[in-house]
Amino acid sequence: MNDFKVNINQNIIAIPKTNRINIQDKPRTHGNSSFGTILEGQIKQQESIKFSKHAQERLIARNVELTQEDIANIDKAVEKAARKGIKDTLILLGNTALIANVRSKTIITAATEDTLKDNIFTNIDGAIII
Repeated sequence: MNDFKVNINQNIIAIPKTNRINIQDKPRTHGNSSFGTILEGQIKQQESIKFSKHAQERLIARNVELTQEDIANIDKAVEKAARKGIKDTLILLGNTALIANVRSKTIITAATEDTLKDNIFTNIDGAIII
């Protein structure tokens, strides 16, 4: 898997996509699977979480460093939330809280233990503890 890198000078945290699809390299069928089924699977596999500019700023300001394992766990948590029909979820990852929009797979904001005390989270319909 490619490394996850944060560039403070950019507005977007990018998680590299793997297994890019090159239609010319793929046969139209693969065993009993149609091209559409293969393409759908490849696209779903490539989708990963994104971080809003606000979330990026919060992570940087609060000195939160996310490892590849953290990113994978967050991605799995968002997938679980999607399967349960959750729209916006609170994800607790150690001492960090993340609010994610499940449909867009976007982390909206982040808070640390210091900033969590006496705060109320609203407009969420689920929570996942990692």
